Amino acid sequence: MTRFGYTLLTEQSGPKALVHYAVSAEHAGFDFEVSSDHYFPWLSSQGHAPYAWSVLGAVAHATEKVELFTYVTCPTMRYHPAIVAQKAATLQILADGRFTLGLGTGENLNEHVVGKRWPTVARRQEMLREAIQIIRELFTGEMVDWKGEYFEVDSARLWDVPDTPVGIAAAVSGERSVETFAPLADHLIAVEPKKDLVDAWHDARRATGLPGDVRVVGQIPICWDPDRDAAVQRAHDQFRWFAGGWAVNSDLPTTAGFDGATQFVRPEDVAESIPCGPDLDAIVDAVSKYWEAGFTDIAMVQIGDDNQDLFLTEAAGPLLEKLRNASG
Repeated sequence: MTRFGYTLLTEQSGPKALVHYAVSAEHAGFDFEVSSDHYFPWLSSQGHAPYAWSVLGAVAHATEKVELFTYVTCPTMRYHPAIVAQKAATLQILADGRFTLGLGTGENLNEHVVGKRWPTVARRQEMLREAIQIIRELFTGEMVDWKGEYFEVDSARLWDVPDTPVGIAAAVSGERSVETFAPLADHLIAVEPKKDLVDAWHDARRATGLPGDVRVVGQIPICWDPDRDAAVQRAHDQFRWFAGGWAVNSDLPTTAGFDGATQFVRPEDVAESIPCGPDLDAIVDAVSKYWEAGFTDIAMVQIGDDNQDLFLTEAAGPLLEKLRNASG
């Protein structure tokens, strides 16, 4: 059965609001919740960027059943992989085994703040590969010494290791990243409903003797609102950056850069790629592309902070019922 999730979008809501929404989303019936991990919002109009790990710690305490994911954390520049391992292990204990560590190669928007040069895609993938290896070693609870191409770890050990091992999900976008991360990660993260990508991931794992049928976690933005025009305007104001695609979005360093890169994106352009308005069937149709491509878990991003409560109390329940009926 397909699982449906709610996105705690740290770029559009403050920390207390996010914890409130997390509890409401669990009550509404979502199966899991994912949290972005940013230092900057994409656009200034979004207006927020609290520390995701503090928020997730509070969410773990305030919720009871929903699974939790980082979606995604970059463990290579802003965070050292040894610190990510410690954070993930601690959060898993607080969440009573409900946490999965979602990892990716990062975005310049967030990683530039520590003053390091932004690497090429190929180099970022190699850095992530090494980071995952370090995190795996530390999850054993043993003393770790590591001297690699990108990282050093001197006599590090996690003293609080969860009884339930932390699963690792890796974000991929193409053939090279699939080949690199399928043997290292437990689960797949992708933001486009590409069946070829999912099939390649399963094939790559089977080729190395690993289980092929693992969780495939996707994400899709929606902008539900009783007023379609209001939904389109809100989506354009806060999510027009989405039109740039991963290759562009990962390299831009500031909100001003995103604003300039999207200045010619029209509201109607956004409405063509993001379901906007009160039509739940239109949302179901957009989400269906993911389970048809083989995704097992699909998280929705409800755009905008102002109407989150309205979405969660009025639309989320009926929407989840429609999604579960349609996905079989």
